[in-house]
Amino acid sequence: QVQLVESGGGSVQTGGSLRLSCATSAYTYSTHCMAWFRQVPGNEREAVARIPSGFHTEMVHDSVKGRFAISRDIPNNMLYLQIKNLKPEDTAMYYCAAGPPPCTFAITGYRDWGQGTQVTVSS
Repeated sequence: QVQLVESGGGSVQTGGSLRLSCATSAYTYSTHCMAWFRQVPGNEREAVARIPSGFHTEMVHDSVKGRFAISRDIPNNMLYLQIKNLKPEDTAMYYCAAGPPPCTFAITGYRDWGQGTQVTVSS
């Protein structure tokens, strides 16, 4: 069973920064596409960034490009989402997800999900 554990969310002011973390197993990390999604109550869960297994190029969704960055700490099986210049519309629950390749921004491409970490941005 794939386990994904997010951390790093919190309450910040507009313009602030956060780094979200996702811990998983070495097997998952080395074989799965991993991604970050976010969801506001009442809305669909949307992808913000994804990264394939191995040494491949990460991708950030156009809607957050320039402010969001996804990265990996390979030796420690950690996935990160760095968010800068936070805006109130970034307020959401952020989820780490894992799925088999090929990598996609589609929610249907991911089978396993963490419990989420809340990000709240105040103006």
